[in-house]
Amino acid sequence: MAMSVLLGVMMLCAILFAVFQGTAAEMSAGLLDGAKEAVSLALSMAGVICLWCGVVEVMRRSGLTEKLAALLRLPIGALFPEARKDGALRGDIAASVSANLLGLGNAATPLSIRAATRLQDISGRTGAASDSACMLTILGSCSIQVIPATIAAVRSSQGAANPFDILPAVWAVTVISCAMGVAAGLLFKRFRL
Repeated sequence: MAMSVLLGVMMLCAILFAVFQGTAAEMSAGLLDGAKEAVSLALSMAGVICLWCGVVEVMRRSGLTEKLAALLRLPIGALFPEARKDGALRGDIAASVSANLLGLGNAATPLSIRAATRLQDISGRTGAASDSACMLTILGSCSIQVIPATIAAVRSSQGAANPFDILPAVWAVTVISCAMGVAAGLLFKRFRL
């Protein structure tokens, strides 16, 4: 609610300033150009997002997520103690991590919500997120990306000659942000800050 009010106030201020400065025609043209660019960007990204969401679904149905969950058993078990005994929860967390590794925050979101809901149910906490649900949110927010598909789609739609030339920078930044996020989560968990 507060965000919609804030956006409404910002739009009203922009319209008022444009009218008082005599630039209402330029503002209208800018709005139409911006809307056209937004639709073009959404359509260009839709194909890539659909492709990778399909890949994630194929991984789930083929049992690859269970194999990935087995491969990630130790790190997932260390960060999410509840998942040590719950194979389905471990699979949900592994699927979320897999989607993030592919740079698909869009596909990872429903998987992360399902895993966080299970973590919350297991913890029995009400009114506040459990430590494990917070850690899952941290991992999803600073997702380590091996293939930044969404960013590459945006760069490609904007005419980049090589949309994947940013890979080393993406890898470095996501590893550092993930390490710092996990360290902060563990620190907050330990000291209940």
